[in-house]
Amino acid sequence: MNYKNENNILFFTIPIILLLFLTACNNEEEDGLCCSEYELSDLSEAYTLFSDNVTVYIDGQYVVYETNNLPDHKSPYWLTNNPLYEPYNGNNSNFKINPNRIMQQNIVVKIPSNPSEATNKESTPLGAIGISRNGVVFYNQYAGPNNTPLTNEINSFDQYFGHPQPQGAYHYHIEPTWLTTQYGKDAFLGFLADGFPVYGPEENGTTINNSNLDDYHGHSHATSEFSEGIYHYHITDQDPYINGDGFYGVKGSITN
Repeated sequence: MNYKNENNILFFTIPIILLLFLTACNNEEEDGLCCSEYELSDLSEAYTLFSDNVTVYIDGQYVVYETNNLPDHKSPYWLTNNPLYEPYNGNNSNFKINPNRIMQQNIVVKIPSNPSEATNKESTPLGAIGISRNGVVFYNQYAGPNNTPLTNEINSFDQYFGHPQPQGAYHYHIEPTWLTTQYGKDAFLGFLADGFPVYGPEENGTTINNSNLDDYHGHSHATSEFSEGIYHYHITDQDPYINGDGFYGVKGSITN
């Protein structure tokens, strides 16, 4: 993971600065965000548990992740001359490779540094809805372009349960087994765009299922990275896998 400093100095008269500050705070409070500035060192270590293809920095009330979205593991979706190319060797006898290949992206994920529950929950869109700790983005439980179940598309997932879309953006719809194998089934795996963390399919030695979670596929309590307690999502092996009826919190932004 790389760090970046954002130190833009603007020179205004004191009355204008005061006016802008008050206006910004009012708007942020309406969105469920507080007005305090943060440094990465002020936040949980979870915000920095990302791989070297990710640059992270603070921008006002947000933590920003810039990623090339290239997985750090083998896949049949790499070009055959790439050292990480590997034919499919998973357990799905119905595997059928899709025609897309992994291509570098320039994805910017901006999440609230102090996440809060949204009054009006937003549905997750097709495309990226969050970022995993190896810099690969999470997608929701639907296949594009018509929001259909993953029933057929799941047969194109590689041995680590990811695949690329037509523009070459690799992503995970379900458990990223490369990460849960490395860090554990109960590990912190990344964030969704609302700033709430995503954890694996186990908790305290027990497999989590949908009945343990709310409509948004999460619940609240202390975790290893958030000792004071936080709402968090869990990945399960049942639809909707990562996220349920939408973002629990006030969403940041994701651009590519």
